[in-house]
Amino acid sequence: MDRHIPFETLHNFRDLGGYRTADGRHRVRPGRLFRADSLGRLTEGTPDWERFLSLGVGTVIDLRHPWEAEGRGRVPAHPSFTYRNLSIEHRPYDQAVQGADVDPAPYLAERYMEVAHDGAKEIREALELIAATDAPLVFHCASGKDRTGQLAALVLGLLGVEEQVIAEDFSLTELATEALLADWRARNDGRTPAWPGFGRAPAQVMRLYLAALNSRYGSAERYVAQVLGLDPRALATTLRGKLLEPVPTAWPELTFHRATPEDAPALVRLHDTAALWQTARGIDQWTPGGKSEAHFRTRMREGEVWLARAAGVIAGAWELWWDDPAAWGPRPPEAGYVHRLMTAPHTSPPGTGRRMLAHAESVIAATGRACARLDCLASNPRLRAYYEAAGYKVVGEQRAKPPTPGSPGGGGSPYAVTLLEKRLG
Repeated sequence: MDRHIPFETLHNFRDLGGYRTADGRHRVRPGRLFRADSLGRLTEGTPDWERFLSLGVGTVIDLRHPWEAEGRGRVPAHPSFTYRNLSIEHRPYDQAVQGADVDPAPYLAERYMEVAHDGAKEIREALELIAATDAPLVFHCASGKDRTGQLAALVLGLLGVEEQVIAEDFSLTELATEALLADWRARNDGRTPAWPGFGRAPAQVMRLYLAALNSRYGSAERYVAQVLGLDPRALATTLRGKLLEPVPTAWPELTFHRATPEDAPALVRLHDTAALWQTARGIDQWTPGGKSEAHFRTRMREGEVWLARAAGVIAGAWELWWDDPAAWGPRPPEAGYVHRLMTAPHTSPPGTGRRMLAHAESVIAATGRACARLDCLASNPRLRAYYEAAGYKVVGEQRAKPPTPGSPGGGGSPYAVTLLEKRLG
């Protein structure tokens, strides 16, 4: 469903596969390039260790300082892979002690620019290693956010992935923030970092960094040429030959089934992933953490929640309500109300959202109800156009959607919503 590969002791191990190039014709090969938090947490003989070895990794690049690797551990040695410690950060800084008034975006973007200058030799070696390997490779730092995020951004950019997607990839560390904070507290006698931005990865950080890199050097390619001393065209050609593949023309069939209470954690994860995707694109609709497991369990009791899977992996989900007085007022049982239609960004088959919508309509029609209804923020014209293309018609607007009685978190919206309806049959 999402890019994070589940480990017990690692919180931010992600596959960079599946991101498309700007022309839409190619994507990063799944299972070839991984980014992670500290692999020093892995222990031989554990399920985590076996899961890591099963990925077939041939090279591990540790971007931490040597003292970090020595003091907090490095990945255990194994004959199946080589290990390189390339510390790209030459001016250590302590994020945890920053004041509450420090804005993460400009602060971290400035630190990243220092690393881009200071760590030129190590960044060059890391890129050469990635370009030279024919086996899966993982690079990591301590949390898998800053140093790892910089190298990921550079590689994805050379592969032709759009900067907007690069910023989105950076922001996915937000899904691991709570676990990273818990680890920090465990190492520091239960204390909490002074800086509210610790462990956070807002997309604006990466946007500012890429803008600064482009402003100083002209482009990432010119940075590669001027600072790293590499031929950016030759490097990009090599990387693309090894790490890209044509976008598939055939995808697994979707299967649909009712969610159960055991699916609630996965639904929260899917919601937060979709919310980060929206935020990275400047869409102000959902927020990570906006829906809890209790919310989805309530919707299962009072209505229906459906999951779509592709080859057994969650590709999307939606809620189906049988009334919605908060948005539509008191109505007879004439419609079904579709809410929280969400897909797994970049990993779900094309057209998943439309097919989920069609399945929701078929479920509604099977009850004998005459129409499907939904709403979207009035400030989101792209989403409105999406629903109109699926046959929905605008039938009204609600200035503010009041909370739904009994719904965890309220379920309302302080913003105006557009009401849309589609006649069935």
